[in-house]
Amino acid sequence: MAFGDSLLGLARPRLRIGVTGLSRSGKTVFTTALIQNLIEGAKLPVLKAASEGRIARVRLVPQPDPQVPRFPYEAHRAAMNGRDRRWPESTRRIAELRVEIDYERAAGWFKGPATLTLDIVDYPGEWLLDLALIGQDYKSWSAQAVADARKPHRRAAAEAWLADLEKRDPGGPPDELAAEAASDVFKDYLARLRADPEAVAVTPPGRFLMPGDLEGSPALTFAPLDLGHDHEPQPGTLAGLMAERFEAYKRVVVTPFFRDHFARLDRQIVLVDVLAALDAGAPALADLETALGQALAAFSVGRNSWLSSLFAPRIERVLFAATKADHIHHSSHDRLAAVMSHLVGRAMGRAQGAGARVEAMALAAVRATHEVRIKQGREELPAIAGVPEAGEEIDGQVFDGVTEAAIFPGDLPERPEAIFDPKAHWQVRAPRFRPPLVEPDAGGRSKPPPQIRLDRALEFLIGDRLA
Repeated sequence: MAFGDSLLGLARPRLRIGVTGLSRSGKTVFTTALIQNLIEGAKLPVLKAASEGRIARVRLVPQPDPQVPRFPYEAHRAAMNGRDRRWPESTRRIAELRVEIDYERAAGWFKGPATLTLDIVDYPGEWLLDLALIGQDYKSWSAQAVADARKPHRRAAAEAWLADLEKRDPGGPPDELAAEAASDVFKDYLARLRADPEAVAVTPPGRFLMPGDLEGSPALTFAPLDLGHDHEPQPGTLAGLMAERFEAYKRVVVTPFFRDHFARLDRQIVLVDVLAALDAGAPALADLETALGQALAAFSVGRNSWLSSLFAPRIERVLFAATKADHIHHSSHDRLAAVMSHLVGRAMGRAQGAGARVEAMALAAVRATHEVRIKQGREELPAIAGVPEAGEEIDGQVFDGVTEAAIFPGDLPERPEAIFDPKAHWQVRAPRFRPPLVEPDAGGRSKPPPQIRLDRALEFLIGDRLA
């Protein structure tokens, strides 16, 4: 880096934050709410620069990367407002938005006005999990995929693919039509997994279900084969062709994302719908734990591999956030955060050892409920109330999207280790609520929706850069 660039970095520091999430975790909502709370000057007491009155102005500036779509903040914000409010559609590609924060430095040699440039990079969680493929070969990936498909809770979704797998001869000729057919059946299996309402994690390769302009390309036309322990893919065979395509996927899809985007991030937040996993039971929790391990492995990719000399990740902080904290009473928030920490488990230690500071917490970027107490017999229970989306059903009652409902969401385990107890089932009644109706202030200006611990997430992600 040139000396002039260093001085420019001191005068106008820049921070790149990656935002991603596992299936249905509310990634688009989080990114939209984060930007809205900053721009509209919401009360963010845990973000010290805000609570101390040192943030002067926050503004959007033109998206600088001509090859990356701009995150459609205005459209998503509008979707969540007004009488016809709805949650925005999830994003299935990378998008970026640049925000500039004018603030007053608190102390030190450089005390005085400053500007922090914040680049927010929103990308699918599938792409993060794909990074784990860099450290795998075709044989190990195939073995893992086949073993996962044979697990009892996946057998229904995998039935057609497992039947097709038995017909494929790894040592057979490298037939293009056979490769296409095998790939199509495998992709159908992945689509069934994703469509399962209890699914909380995804199975790589992520681009199989969001191919974009690579649809039909050889890099996306392969599938696992049942190789066995002693069979190595040989050139001139179907297994050899599949192995070549697997390496092409890493070369054409995974490595460019790692090099051009992931390796340039400074901070990262990974959003997780832990409540859905708890409600789905032990198999879903095990899948989620595996996915989180793959996610953490991504933060070490490049440090001990051939990639390290060129583009090792520089990520300094990683936040794992259990979302939808508004779906439970505040008395259970610490338990939800403890479950999140437990699920990340030993993988957190690996990332910390690689130089990243890792934290876990529970939050709701948009709070769609408020707290009430309901009577059940002679007992009063802590409950939540909100407007379920039209068609949602609770205890046989189908809601119209207008009527508010109060529910007791259930209890979370006192000890996070108990989530894997095969005899226990942690039912969390969490219907899909509509976004809250937020009325303008007395001056007719719009206000950000209520949130839970979004300010704490911001303090972890950017607070030190606003000191």
